[in-house]
Amino acid sequence: MSRVVVLGSGVSGHTAAAFLRQWLGREHQVVVVAPKPTYNWIPSNIWVGVGLMQPRQVTFPLAPVYERAGIVFRQARAVALHPEGRGEQAQPFVVIESTLPGHEGESEELSYDYLVNATGPKLNFGATEGLGPDAGNSLSVCTESHAHEAATALAAAVERMKRGERQRFLIGTGHGGCTCQGAAFEYIVNLEFELRARGVRDMADITWISNEWEMGDFGMGGMHVRMGGYVTPSKIFTESLFAERGLRWITRAAVTKVEKGRAHYTNLEGEQHAVEFDFAMLLPPFSGVGLKAVDRAGADITEKLFAPNGFMRVDADYTPRDYEQWRAKDWPRTYQSPVHSNLFAAGIAFAPPHPISRPRKNPAGVLISPAPPRTGMPSAMIGKVVARNIVEMIRGAAPTHTASMAEMGAACVASAGANPFTGTAASMTVFPIVPDFEKYPDYGRDLDLTFGEIGLAGHWIKIILHHMFLYKARLLPGWALIPE
Repeated sequence: MSRVVVLGSGVSGHTAAAFLRQWLGREHQVVVVAPKPTYNWIPSNIWVGVGLMQPRQVTFPLAPVYERAGIVFRQARAVALHPEGRGEQAQPFVVIESTLPGHEGESEELSYDYLVNATGPKLNFGATEGLGPDAGNSLSVCTESHAHEAATALAAAVERMKRGERQRFLIGTGHGGCTCQGAAFEYIVNLEFELRARGVRDMADITWISNEWEMGDFGMGGMHVRMGGYVTPSKIFTESLFAERGLRWITRAAVTKVEKGRAHYTNLEGEQHAVEFDFAMLLPPFSGVGLKAVDRAGADITEKLFAPNGFMRVDADYTPRDYEQWRAKDWPRTYQSPVHSNLFAAGIAFAPPHPISRPRKNPAGVLISPAPPRTGMPSAMIGKVVARNIVEMIRGAAPTHTASMAEMGAACVASAGANPFTGTAASMTVFPIVPDFEKYPDYGRDLDLTFGEIGLAGHWIKIILHHMFLYKARLLPGWALIPE
């Protein structure tokens, strides 16, 4: 009997656990360790954040789903890996601390035969002074509770506008090294749409602020699509969308401090600026959750397993290189640890070998460049491949299934306003996610498989995907037939 422990119940961890349970016989145990009792379909937090959905519509309790599926669930956070065991005991284990009410902090050593690190990111609001909804001066949509708080603040701002008070909205990234510009993009266009729907758009000034070199970068170096007989960069696509909606934008910016009503930022030229706001939704940078690693003798080996940003090293080529020397083949394929073959990292938890967008710093050495996105469809595909490889290893074979982001495509439907008759969404595909200029020398991607367009049909697709993926996540009949 083998025990597979999955740390995390987000898109990647939940997918891995579900397929492990489906493919392994019941003599094997699948255990999920996650600090929250609920699953959150994060893409729909955008709609929670503008008041179109409630948190209960994007979440559900995990315990009954896992009990029905035959998956053991521990509501706890992982704090330390012991991949070599301890002393004479060679059985590896992970130290977890309960987050159950009344049992917070209670520690347990959970042994494993295989472990999947799918802990996702730490929302590192502390990287920028004053950033975040808890101890800072800005809002977020990274969790359902953050999004609900943003919706409440938006409703208050709308009431002020109805009384004749002009409001200034600032949306974007709150640090020079942020990722997930796509989520901020969805939020700003949905915000603008809702202000029009509520009859107060004329009372709002809306500004986008981002660490992107140019609009439409999204942390993947932008993209090119064939439109109207021309090859069009995503910069034009995104700027046109913003211009049509009267949105201002500031790019090449690193927010350095958020005060009440004012965000300070520096740009790539090294200039210092500030922008005033009444409402700010600024996404934080991501880091690893802070897992430690300990060897058999009790020595700290965290640096051996994890990159400095806290994400786990896997089968990628982490050799430092200049940007022009990075290659598509540097990216991981099986997500297996090079140090311990029974360790895997999936989704955001793995350390990328290099940025996709060109890294840039200002004269003071401040990094102002997006980190690689690894959310949504890629996370699910990676989780599924990790599950396949562990099943192969349990059956005595070597892992052969791969999911390199330099060899996979991704589809994204970004809401740009939710309404069954007047709403829109930007529907995009990109192949591959990580550009491969050796295979596609002109643009790094296959333009026959990379496209983008915006329209009402995309909104209906987005609604369908919301319900379809929540159905899949609940592991209801036929869930495995729904593609990642």
